[in-house]
Amino acid sequence: MDNTFLIGSFKQLLTLQNLPIKGALRDDDLEILDNGGLYIKNGLIEEVGNWGVLNQMLSPDIQRVDIDENSICLPSYIDCHTHIAFGGNRANDFAMRNAGRSYLEIAESGGGIWSTVQHTRACSQEEQEELILERAYQLLQQGITTIEVKSGYGLSIEEELKTLRAIQKAHQHSSVDLIATCLSAHIKPKDFDGTSEQYLQKIAHELFPILQAENLCHRIDAFVEKSAFSAQEILPYLQKAQALGFDITIHADQFTTSGSQVAINLGALSADHLEASGYIEIQNLANSNVVAVALPAASLGLGCDFTPARKLLDAGASLAIATDWNPGSAPMGQLITSASIFATMQKLSNAEILAGITFRAAKALGLADRGRLQKGYLADFVLYQTNHYQQIIYQQGRLQPSEVWKNGQRIFNK
Repeated sequence: MDNTFLIGSFKQLLTLQNLPIKGALRDDDLEILDNGGLYIKNGLIEEVGNWGVLNQMLSPDIQRVDIDENSICLPSYIDCHTHIAFGGNRANDFAMRNAGRSYLEIAESGGGIWSTVQHTRACSQEEQEELILERAYQLLQQGITTIEVKSGYGLSIEEELKTLRAIQKAHQHSSVDLIATCLSAHIKPKDFDGTSEQYLQKIAHELFPILQAENLCHRIDAFVEKSAFSAQEILPYLQKAQALGFDITIHADQFTTSGSQVAINLGALSADHLEASGYIEIQNLANSNVVAVALPAASLGLGCDFTPARKLLDAGASLAIATDWNPGSAPMGQLITSASIFATMQKLSNAEILAGITFRAAKALGLADRGRLQKGYLADFVLYQTNHYQQIIYQQGRLQPSEVWKNGQRIFNK
């Protein structure tokens, strides 16, 4: 296809323009263009407006791409928190948890994160790359064109490098953007002979320079929790990462609080999970520029409380929503389904859900070029065959995209 074209007309075109990064949103705040069109040039949006007006304004020589008149168009989705670089599965963990076994009992029986570490280490780099690509394609079919992918199931210099190189290779062979994040501070590996502090020092001293030399990632994550690393243990590690120029994100307040304050103190891009966050944590996040990332599929997988999204938004926080696709707590890997259930449980508007999986999710990744349909943004958008955009959330994932576009190229057609 020519890299300059006009596409439309859409029954409804949701631009998500002019919506704020922070705070509550009403559906009335959404800009919805009837009979809308997009003028695309070199993979970017050149103009957004009424199809008839754009059609008359543009030269007849510019290619027109006609779309079914029952199409709804909106920005494609951004999954800002996944763990799709893993081997094996934890179906037995899930069964044991639902049968009432505790986390400790599951771990002692050979389950838990360490089980996934062993399965992931057993995969070659090529096998990991193939698994990442398979899962990324499943997310693409849901309308997701930017996917954050964490390491964290290698937990040694060699194995973490293997995973991050696999993510890099997968990105090169994928039609979507894969954003790598180093989560070497997931847990202290069982086979490391030393303290948590010594493990973190080793990773920071030996791994960080290689990440920079090979341009493997620009993001460092850490699990701040009683079962992983304390706020005191993790601080020097994250400060070292920041001093080297890495962006920071935190697994925070999942079971106990303290992680969100670490994120705030460091000016992290995001604090993810937050199921245990209370009034103080909510107010502090709202008064910061840290994006609160909710992971409702993890709550469904673990049978625990949801992130207090309604309270966070009403307090003025920025809320993104992601799949947390991982083999342990969130094997669903379904963004719209989990977000729709989350909306029901937390009383979130369609506007808040859509913002949370588009431009607010982009903010959580430090990206300012996607998540809205407006001039200068990437031409990343998704189409649905339906009569109203409300059907997307209402059908809780049953309604799937008919087309997905990335950088002005159709990359999926149902």
